Amino acid sequence: MKKVFTRLLFLMLCFSVMLPQTFAASLPAPARPATSTPDEATVQSALTEFRNLSAKERKERLKDAKKVVKQMKAQKGADPIVDNQLLLVIITILLPPLGVYLHEGEINTRFWISLLLTLLFYIPGLIYSLIVVLGA
Repeated sequence: MKKVFTRLLFLMLCFSVMLPQTFAASLPAPARPATSTPDEATVQSALTEFRNLSAKERKERLKDAKKVVKQMKAQKGADPIVDNQLLLVIITILLPPLGVYLHEGEINTRFWISLLLTLLFYIPGLIYSLIVVLGA
C-alpha cells in the first residue's frame, strides 16, 4: 500500500509540474477586441506634432510610452495558469487535486484538503475540488 501511495503522489506531483506549461501553450490566445488601424493622415499629424515638441517634452512622452508598453507586457504574461474553465473542470474530474492546483496556482491548504479527501474517498475529494474550482 505504501508503494502505491508513493507512486500515486509522485505521479500527481509530476503532472502538476508538467501540465500547466503544456496546457497553457496549447490553449488559444484570448480574443482581443479589434482595433482599427489609424489612417496615414492621422499618423503624419501625430509625427509632426511630436517633432514640434521640445526635447524635454519628447523625453517625457517617450518615458510615458515605455511605461505603458511595460504594463502591457506585464499584463500579457501575468496569467500563465489555465484559463479555460471547461478544460479545468475535466482535469478536476480526472484528478481532483491537480484541478485545485491549476486553479489556485500554488500548493496551499485547499490542495492538501483535496488530496486527502481524494485519497480517502474519491467522491468527497471530487465534490470539494469542483466547489473550489467553480468558485461556489
